[in-house]
Amino acid sequence: MFDAPREQFGRVMVVDDEADIRKVVRMHLEKANYEVIEAANGSEAIALLGSGDNPVYVDTILCDIRMPKVNGLELIEYLRQQYPSIPIVVLTGFPDVQMATSLLKQGVLDYLVKPVENEHLITTIKKAVDHHEMMKGQFTT
Repeated sequence: MFDAPREQFGRVMVVDDEADIRKVVRMHLEKANYEVIEAANGSEAIALLGSGDNPVYVDTILCDIRMPKVNGLELIEYLRQQYPSIPIVVLTGFPDVQMATSLLKQGVLDYLVKPVENEHLITTIKKAVDHHEMMKGQFTT
């Protein structure tokens, strides 16, 4: 007998240049019923979000800061201008209080430091997706 499909809680884009990090985050998020889209850097994320006739819709974006091509700071600036209602959560291996404060002032929802506990990651993503649901209608995404 087949199990009924489980309800998806939202679609999360994971932007990180480390494939192993994307794989682990994907595994945890999918286990918690989130759909995951991966991008290896900011440039790839931008391409996916605005890819011609078939842009990718996401409920939140989880991104690293230090990446090649378009880094996380550049991506966040672009996203705040083009997609202001999509919550952004930073996941970085470099704790920096000044950067975290600055990013939170720019509208980043949360700043997580790797390694992050699974429960904390899931709770943060749930908060971000819930925030996006509340923001729908206030902005055009």
